Amino acid sequence: MTRMPPPYEPFYYETPAHPTIVLEGVSGIGKSTLASLLASRLKASTLHTLPDPHTDWSTEVNRKLRPLPQLGFYLSGLLHASDRIRHAQAHGPVVADRYLSSVIACHAAVHRVPVDTVTALVAPFRPYVVLPTRTYYLRCSEDRLRDRMTTTTDVKSDDTALLNVPGRLPRLLENFARVADNDSTAVWLDTDDKTPAELADWVLTDLEHHVA
Repeated sequence: MTRMPPPYEPFYYETPAHPTIVLEGVSGIGKSTLASLLASRLKASTLHTLPDPHTDWSTEVNRKLRPLPQLGFYLSGLLHASDRIRHAQAHGPVVADRYLSSVIACHAAVHRVPVDTVTALVAPFRPYVVLPTRTYYLRCSEDRLRDRMTTTTDVKSDDTALLNVPGRLPRLLENFARVADNDSTAVWLDTDDKTPAELADWVLTDLEHHVA
């Protein structure tokens, strides 16, 4: 791995790093609910990619910037999230709602470019990105996803576009599958007919076996 110039190298803490769990998948599939449960049971820190201050800027960025500057913005949020994770995992477990896979899969789906193209653009910055202990890719049937979207209280424009823009959902599902195929930390988690508590039980059991 090529070392970055000193000003750009990530800061590492001397204490052993605690596990970092990432939850990935399309909007409305239940990542935030599961993240909250896991954080409570693990006494873990949580963050969402994009973290603050990027969160409040994303709407204007998506509306005003062209695709490559948009990717630069989301990449900046990802690198900032990695710094946040390094700090947090020095003190305890971390649960992240979205991370690197979402940056790649979502950008590729929205702008109709190949996943491999976005992956190549992000590649030079991978040495800075914290490698999760496990990345759980949540999936469910389209009918079940539509049901969940009708009951959620925090619907954003990206959420409605997922179901209303022709081809968006199939592209995004395919993109997540492509990214997961090349993710050494990937674990698929089927959510149909499972409660959030059951999913949390499964994740914690898998994590325990993995780190044992």
